[in-house]
Amino acid sequence: MSFLDTLIENIPEIKPSTQKKLSFTSKLKWTGIILALYFLLGLIPLYGLGQNALEQFAFLGTILGASFGSIISLGIGPIVTGSIVLQLLQGSGIIHFDLTSDVGKRRFQGLQKLFSIAFIIIEAFIFVMMGGLSPATGISPLILILQLCIGGVFILMMDEIVSKYGFGSGISLFIAAGVSQQIFIQLFSPLPSPFNPEIASGAIPVIIQSLGQGDTLQAGLKIAQVLATIAVFLFVVYVQAMKVEIPLSFGRIAGQGIRWPLQFMYANVLPIILVSALVANIQLLARLLQNMGAPLLGTFAGNAPISGFVYWLNHPNILQAAIVGSITWAMIGQALTYTVVYVIGATIFSIFWVQTSGLDASSQAKQMISSGLQIPGFRRDQRVLEKLLKRYIWPLTVMGGIAIGLLASAASLTGAIGTGTGLLLTVMIIYKLYEDIAKQHMYDMNPMMRKFISM
Repeated sequence: MSFLDTLIENIPEIKPSTQKKLSFTSKLKWTGIILALYFLLGLIPLYGLGQNALEQFAFLGTILGASFGSIISLGIGPIVTGSIVLQLLQGSGIIHFDLTSDVGKRRFQGLQKLFSIAFIIIEAFIFVMMGGLSPATGISPLILILQLCIGGVFILMMDEIVSKYGFGSGISLFIAAGVSQQIFIQLFSPLPSPFNPEIASGAIPVIIQSLGQGDTLQAGLKIAQVLATIAVFLFVVYVQAMKVEIPLSFGRIAGQGIRWPLQFMYANVLPIILVSALVANIQLLARLLQNMGAPLLGTFAGNAPISGFVYWLNHPNILQAAIVGSITWAMIGQALTYTVVYVIGATIFSIFWVQTSGLDASSQAKQMISSGLQIPGFRRDQRVLEKLLKRYIWPLTVMGGIAIGLLASAASLTGAIGTGTGLLLTVMIIYKLYEDIAKQHMYDMNPMMRKFISM
């Protein structure tokens, strides 16, 4: 491990704050700066870019936090892929880090960053050399690869800044920003649709225009899409608010206690981000392989996969097909396969995420004890707390993973605006961001709460 430790120590990193708790204003400032920088980088085109074969996959770019053709064409893909590989290695026992110790956590996080940098280089090479982002005549492919690597490192560092100085994580922030932008455009844009210049691209203008022309079918389809979007939004907010509260007391202060919340979506949004990014990467790789004349993962007609493995990873619009009467058994089978993949994937990644991110019963019990908390009526013992938490954390991890997988697949199958998965992720991310902001505001405004947390 000495070589690994030396390598990890020499990786550039963002120094954590010397303050134990950053103020609300400081976190908000850094989150806003990184968000503005992210949008700015998305507007910087790659120098020397010729054909952009990935441009037609803009809907996948929102899930990956990428803007294909810009300096951040890789988006969060390398970070997520590195995290997936490391979690699989840790979960299978091929490598092992003691995540209960500071040294183990440091090694795990350092190796995760190493994997991310490695995948930045690998994906940059794949995107350019397999024809996804082709250099213009007279431009060396290495120039494009170098720019993609620089953009990938920018995203990696920006994610680290948000994690240490802002609210939430950069990965979540970039996804929410990209999807929110797309939702606004798809709802309200009056500009002509690239697929049918005779109608607008935004759902609301299309409904008004279609009703005015007497096209009730087109208006009905768009109304169903808007209603599906609203239904997904409301249902996700409702499920996100579900939680189990464990009563705890402060051992040092008689009569004072709190309720420790355990969310139903215990692993939160990260598992579905991992599944979505994995599926998006497979689809991008399949298209690049088809462009090379080796469609090993399937073939595409336009943007839609029509055969092979990627066909079963694609989601049909079941709601639209039911309205127009074009639903088939093949579409139903495709929808069921898509749902099963998301449910199983989200459950597996939920388990891995809880085990590797300090959300397991042992880590939570240790945190409670260090904060001076204990179960009322029981002696202050970490083992007692851990035993109690195990009754809740494991079922919440599994059930939450299944639920979020079902929600993500159902949102996509109903054709919700912003892509179903993107909408689900955005709602969950924004809701979590709201909770973090409210908690930070309470911490800043309440001196007694500040005293308890600093114990």
